[in-house]
Amino acid sequence: MTVRGLLWEALRRRPGQLVRLLCWSFAEAAPSFVSGQAIAHALDDGFSAARPLTGLAWLAVLAAAWVAAALGARQVLLALAEIVEPFRDTLLSRVVDGTLHRAAATGARPDSAAVARLNRQVELARDSFGAVIAVLRTFLFSVTGVVLGVLTLMGSVLPLVLLPLVGGLALFLTSLPAMARLQRRLILAEERTSASVAAMVDGLRDVTACGAEERVAGEVGQDVEHQARTGQALARLTAVRMLSLAVGGWLPILMVLAATPDLVRDGATAGIILGTLTYVAQSLTPALGSLVQGAGVNGVRLVVALERILTTSARPPSPSTGSAGTPKGLLLRLRGVSFAYGPDAEPVISGLDLAVRDGDHLAVVGPSGIGKSTLAALAAGMLRPHSGRVLIGGVPVDAVDRAALCRARVLIPQEAYVFRGTLGENLAYLAEDPSPADMDKAAEAVGMTALADRLGGYEAEVDPAGLSSGERQLIALTRAYLSPARLVLLDEATCHLDPAAEARAEEAFAARDGTLIVIAHRLTSALRARRVLVMDGTHARVGTHKEMIGASPLYQDLMGRWEGPAATTP
Repeated sequence: MTVRGLLWEALRRRPGQLVRLLCWSFAEAAPSFVSGQAIAHALDDGFSAARPLTGLAWLAVLAAAWVAAALGARQVLLALAEIVEPFRDTLLSRVVDGTLHRAAATGARPDSAAVARLNRQVELARDSFGAVIAVLRTFLFSVTGVVLGVLTLMGSVLPLVLLPLVGGLALFLTSLPAMARLQRRLILAEERTSASVAAMVDGLRDVTACGAEERVAGEVGQDVEHQARTGQALARLTAVRMLSLAVGGWLPILMVLAATPDLVRDGATAGIILGTLTYVAQSLTPALGSLVQGAGVNGVRLVVALERILTTSARPPSPSTGSAGTPKGLLLRLRGVSFAYGPDAEPVISGLDLAVRDGDHLAVVGPSGIGKSTLAALAAGMLRPHSGRVLIGGVPVDAVDRAALCRARVLIPQEAYVFRGTLGENLAYLAEDPSPADMDKAAEAVGMTALADRLGGYEAEVDPAGLSSGERQLIALTRAYLSPARLVLLDEATCHLDPAAEARAEEAFAARDGTLIVIAHRLTSALRARRVLVMDGTHARVGTHKEMIGASPLYQDLMGRWEGPAATTP
């Protein structure tokens, strides 16, 4: 959905409130038409003609118009809230939907900082949307009232008011694209600064341990300086808004005053001149000022915020099988891949070459901390290698369409992610509208049927805090089984299950069409796999269980020290 479509949908969804808003706007805009008329008639027909009661009566009419405007303003705010708040709810729903979908697709917990930034964008969009509606409505009704009022007083004065107004509006509108670009750059700079500062704070201990204080401070300082320069550029451009306000709002007053002698010769009275100035000073200039401020700041913020929300919270579509850069017939290949957690740290993975055929079943074993989870994150595209290449379907992972990548592979970490909602919503989040029968089949295959019955079925609400770690893993495993992803990476995703439940889940994924990579928690995972990748910190060897028993001393040692059923049986 585009920004324009989203805004139009927000207005079209509440037609009754929109009509109510417009109707009460007439009452609120009453002084825009009445003020000049009342002042002119009070002066010409009342006080100048020695009829003070007539003059007071016209002033009473003006006072009544302001009372009506006050009542109308209250109703306008209520109607505006009925339009703006559902718009906010729609944006929040998009953010939550996109965030949960990506978290479920990748198996990772949502980035709380990114979610918080999106929520701030939602609040900014809500406030800006209400402000834009308010100022546009005020400007249109005020200008209409002023034009009708000036025409009623003396039509020849109207060009003196309208021509500067058109010039000021043209000047303002020409500056809007540049302001939008700078506002967009400022929001991106703010997000980049927030992310770099958060990363610095989270890694302060490591930064100090590595002696990288100056380098990190320099990197964060660059982000701060870039944000400051962008903010200064935007501030300089806002001077154009003041110029447009001066041309459209204050120049008409000077032109009317300069033309007063000619207007008087044409029959203009003191009341007509004063009434015209009242229209401009009390209605036109404030309305133009509100428009310049509202559209120039809030309007630009609204568009930029909505673009960010639509871009970053969009739910990834199903992966295409024919477009460039999209995996087709998944084949995972790592070529000379190295990765280290820091520029001065020892590589966790160094020069790794690995090929995983479509339909393969690979178990990854090795001591704790040797880099198995890092390998899973690299294979899933969650981490980028410092050197070498990770390819999916023959395409570098960083060139694969991100949405397609999220739908083409599933990574389930040790701590599985389950969100609040029904059990069915948790299970079906990655699938294309699975039927209850599909869910039953997946639950039966993975071993979640008993849990589904205990929770009360697929319509039952799920409280993640009320589930055990193993129960959360069963839900995540069933969700992954239902997904169309052909590459499934289980990063100790069954560690909280008992050996029998773990075996059942792994065998279900092995029988499922696609590729399975298991970061082994128990060595039985290696016995069930077609091939085994053994990581020992210096070398990585891959082969069948029998081949690894003969070729890898580490694998021999792991199997020799492991006490389990059929420890030496392939």
